[in-house]
Amino acid sequence: MIEHQDRALQVALEYYGAWASKDLEQTMSFIADDVVCDAPAGRIEGARAYRGFLESFFQLLERAELIASFGDDETAMLLYDNETVPVPSAPSVGHFTVQDGKITRIRFIFDRVPYEAAARTRQAL
Repeated sequence: MIEHQDRALQVALEYYGAWASKDLEQTMSFIADDVVCDAPAGRIEGARAYRGFLESFFQLLERAELIASFGDDETAMLLYDNETVPVPSAPSVGHFTVQDGKITRIRFIFDRVPYEAAARTRQAL
């Protein structure tokens, strides 16, 4: 049960736990039907589109490590490092807005440089 104090932080941490273990169903249980996600690749609107986004990313994700987290009852921010198929380290930040125990908005920021370098290396081969 999620306590009222720091509710958004607790929801974001539980979401992250499911996400880091690539448990799609559990991850989606924290997502509002009308979620809006702003990611470097563009805006994703609605739970169905977000699910597709996760399915694609889970194919690349090998491991995630939580570095820091903070938040309150309405918003939370998580800093983590992703190990993915194309790159061994991709520092990332997620900013989450939570209402009624569901994530309604996500803003992802991550370092694209390692991905761009990996793409250049693949093209050179």
